[in-house]
Amino acid sequence: MNVVILTPDRVGSTLLQRLITIYMQFHEFDQPVINLHELTNGLMRYYSPVFNREVLGKDANDLWGYHQTLPEIRDLLSSVDHYKTSRLAQYHIKNRQDSIGDQLPFYQYLNDNFFVISAQRENLLEHALSWCIYVVSRNLNVYSAQDKFHHFARVYQDRITVDRTNLLRYLDTYVEYLDWVNRHFHVNSYFVYDQHISNLEKYILDLPVFNTQKKKITWQDSFDIEFADWNRCHYLCSDMSGISTQLDPEQLQIGYNDRRGLENLELTPVPQLTVSDVIKNLSTADQRFLHTNGVRYKRSSQHLQELVDNKILVTGVPIKLQTMMEKRLLVRNFAETVGWYNEWVERRGVGQPYTDAALVESAARELRQYHSGALLDAAEKADVPHESLHLTNDPAQG
Repeated sequence: MNVVILTPDRVGSTLLQRLITIYMQFHEFDQPVINLHELTNGLMRYYSPVFNREVLGKDANDLWGYHQTLPEIRDLLSSVDHYKTSRLAQYHIKNRQDSIGDQLPFYQYLNDNFFVISAQRENLLEHALSWCIYVVSRNLNVYSAQDKFHHFARVYQDRITVDRTNLLRYLDTYVEYLDWVNRHFHVNSYFVYDQHISNLEKYILDLPVFNTQKKKITWQDSFDIEFADWNRCHYLCSDMSGISTQLDPEQLQIGYNDRRGLENLELTPVPQLTVSDVIKNLSTADQRFLHTNGVRYKRSSQHLQELVDNKILVTGVPIKLQTMMEKRLLVRNFAETVGWYNEWVERRGVGQPYTDAALVESAARELRQYHSGALLDAAEKADVPHESLHLTNDPAQG
């Protein structure tokens, strides 16, 4: 089955398409499954020695761009019989400026031949903040800890000031995306990041894509590690925020309504950016988590790199860039930004307004997914043998 994810970007679409592709590799399908990423910025047909047939992929020389018309893209998609996982970003369609006469048949082709997922967000404030951070970082996704350090070190050191015009532009663009989806697509499933990210494996395996399988195979079945634990390792090895050691045990164990101390967290970036330095800067509990799961994380990451090498995946699995708490601490004028957002909600009648307390509670829920949360002294922390993880400069992390 072919899969296309509609997206305005910054809603988890890259993560979702990579993972759907990986889970499809766990199972038996009557055709190979290959991830194409974005459909409208360059596809190529080539002979794959892995599959002994002509397949589609991205240009090996990274010559991505708008040099193919939508009818040409549709013909390429029709020219091969393997299954494709992909996405269609509305901003690419806007940038391309295709005629409506080319757009409508292309949308109909996708409706007729692909399982269509619309990726969405409930927390539109966080969605817009992600775009505002991109304005400074100029990077949408990273696939290794080193890439994250390279692209975001300056952002963590200097922090950012959100521009009101940019914030409102991205909020308005999201509303345009919803209208585009509703007008042109027969959506088969809605991926709502806020609802599904905490149990992403369940969302994926519940898709009709896997209904014909005799047994639904999990990340644990394939890699001897739960996906949530793998993804936490993926994030922790790149967590340069300094938040980890500020989380006391009670903060991540008590109910969400008791937000003890979370308002007083600070951004304290790691001064030296290597994986080893980042791990040393984590809480003892987070270091122990990595120590327990690090070998399995590394081994499974190496298997995933083979999928990239064989051009089944365009890239590896993206790393979580920033939690909501990190976004809060990265933005100098956060309170002012929330005010602008709430005014927009009242004016447009879209989204939900947020109090500071509600935002902290939401951030606390997310922190529990990525941190174990323990504030222990340096002597106890030093007893954790983080070096045994052997994760420093490991290209398989991407």
